[in-house]
Amino acid sequence: MTLLLLAGTGDGRRLAWGLVDIGLPVVVSLAGVTRMPEPLPLPSRVGGFGGEAGFVDYLEQAGITAVLDATHPFAARITDRTARVCAARGLPYLQILRPEWVPEPGDNWTMIGAEEEAARHVRIGSTVFLATGRQTLDRFAGLLGCRVIVRQIDPPTAPFPFEGGEFLIGRPPFSVEREEGLFAQLGVDWIVVKNAGGEESRSKLIAARNLGIPVLMIRRPPMPEAPRVQTVAQALDWVRRL
Repeated sequence: MTLLLLAGTGDGRRLAWGLVDIGLPVVVSLAGVTRMPEPLPLPSRVGGFGGEAGFVDYLEQAGITAVLDATHPFAARITDRTARVCAARGLPYLQILRPEWVPEPGDNWTMIGAEEEAARHVRIGSTVFLATGRQTLDRFAGLLGCRVIVRQIDPPTAPFPFEGGEFLIGRPPFSVEREEGLFAQLGVDWIVVKNAGGEESRSKLIAARNLGIPVLMIRRPPMPEAPRVQTVAQALDWVRRL
C-alpha cells in the first residue's frame, strides 16, 4: 500500500509527521505555491500533475492505493478532481476539512461570495489588508483608489497587478499581539479573509476584533460529496484502518 498525501497546509504538515509513526509508504505532494516550503519527514514531490489525465497517470505509475486530501479549503477544483478520480478507480479517499470560522461577540464581519464583491463594501481611500494570498489577487482590481496590502510568504516575482497595491512579506504563524501592532501601524480600515478555518491563522481575526476593524469574510466554495473528517487525529485513525 502507498498513500498519497496532498499537503500544503498546516494540517498537511501535521499529518506528514503523524504518518511517520504509522510506518506506511507515503508520498507527500506539494503544489509548489511556496518556493521554500518547510522540510517534511517523508518523500515529497512538488508541482501539479498536468490536469486530470496527468493525475490518473501519476496514480498508476506511483502505485498509489489511497489518497488523503489535506489541501486548502479553497482548493475546490483539486479536491473535486481528486474525489472524482478516486471514486472512479475505487481508491480509498478522505478529505480533512477543518471547521469554518464563525463570528463571535465583538466581530464585525460581512460575508461575501467572491473576491470581486469586496469593492462594493470598501470606500475609495481605504487601506485594505488582503490575507487571501497572491493566487486570486487580480480579482481585487475593483479596489482602485485604495491602498491594498497583500501578505505573502515569498518575495514577489512580478509587479502588483493594479495601481495602489503593495506586498508585505511574512511567514506564519503570527501572534495576536503581532497582528494588532501591524494593523495599527498600517492604519488598516478593512481586512479581507478567506474562511479557511483553523486555529493557526485565527489570530488576525482576534486582532481585528480587538481593534474594531471590519472584516470581509469570503465564503468557502462548495465541496463534493465525499468522505471527510475535521481533525488530524481523525485522519490518522482512518489511515490506521486501511
